[in-house]
Amino acid sequence: MRFLRNFSFSIGFLLFLLLLIPTTGHAQEGQTYEVSSAVLNVRSEPSNNAEILGLLSKGNNVMVFQEKYGWVQTYYGGQVGWIAKHHLIPTTNNQPANDNVATTTTQTLESVTITANGVNIRTGPDTSYSSIGSTYAGDTYHLVATEGDWHQVSLANGSKGWVASWLTDKATTTGNTTQSTPVHTVDDDSTVNTGGSLAGYNIVIDPGHGGNDPGAIGLGGVYEKDLVSSTSDIVVQQLRDAGADVIVTRLGDYYISLDERAQISNSYNTDAFISLHYNAFPILGVQGVSTYYSSDTDHQLAQSVHSSLVSNVNLNNRGIIQEHYKVLRSTYAPSILMELGFITNPYDLSMIQTSDYQYKVAQAITNGLINYFN
Repeated sequence: MRFLRNFSFSIGFLLFLLLLIPTTGHAQEGQTYEVSSAVLNVRSEPSNNAEILGLLSKGNNVMVFQEKYGWVQTYYGGQVGWIAKHHLIPTTNNQPANDNVATTTTQTLESVTITANGVNIRTGPDTSYSSIGSTYAGDTYHLVATEGDWHQVSLANGSKGWVASWLTDKATTTGNTTQSTPVHTVDDDSTVNTGGSLAGYNIVIDPGHGGNDPGAIGLGGVYEKDLVSSTSDIVVQQLRDAGADVIVTRLGDYYISLDERAQISNSYNTDAFISLHYNAFPILGVQGVSTYYSSDTDHQLAQSVHSSLVSNVNLNNRGIIQEHYKVLRSTYAPSILMELGFITNPYDLSMIQTSDYQYKVAQAITNGLINYFN
């Protein structure tokens, strides 16, 4: 009996000690690890019995945010995911990812600023060369070289292109064009604006997440909901400038359910519903923009807006994808959900956080809608 009493006391004491040991810890925001196993499950909860969300492979780099019961939390396809920590190896360079981004923007190089809208970026220094994109007044680029009346500039995706110098703040005086007072005619290498208006159309803009739902968490602890809100403000203004009547599902940082978002749209004679999001993934190299639609009646809207987006921004094109998301299924009007880049990818995030990028997104959505309705 004495032995049993001592044994019981020992067990009780051990249980007491276990209660004092914390079961939850926090990893450094944005800390990265390398997968050491050939295949590693990403689960919905910190348990071997939880649903498998996806798979990672050996050598993949993942970003974690907190630790719990020997598991670490990350994001997989925009969802919270959990990985067994003993399958991970800390990377040698675990400084906050934002530091890496910052170092790429501190170079002191000569720059040029575009002074007209719809300026073509070409593969060579002449209008006979093909256009690889367009740029807008106020956009600034690092100057690489000058040849005649053309500047070669460094683009955000690491490639180079040529712009007409007379459409920048550093007009040259070596060519045949009078530079003192540029006259923007049809052949001055700025894209002709075909016009178009959204007057009479009701557009619903749905800023994803909000309130106690931050959405995905990116490098440096950036919240998806915050980037979505700032982007939506610019999109809404651009649409209104084009004449559209714009309804916004949330006007502040508060939570609203998917059903409520759809109900707001369905209560109006809505012509198009656009839900705005930013993406996340545990593998840091995954990047780019994508647009989702649910039914065949939404496909043309997705095609028109996404085509406009990828021609306006310098992020990887992940295409249009059919997914039966609840907010799209529940909305009567033609509807799409846009993922405007990965906040877990250093390059994407460096672009996404700029007002220039968000302005280009707004311009792309506006032009895409004009093309769609016309």
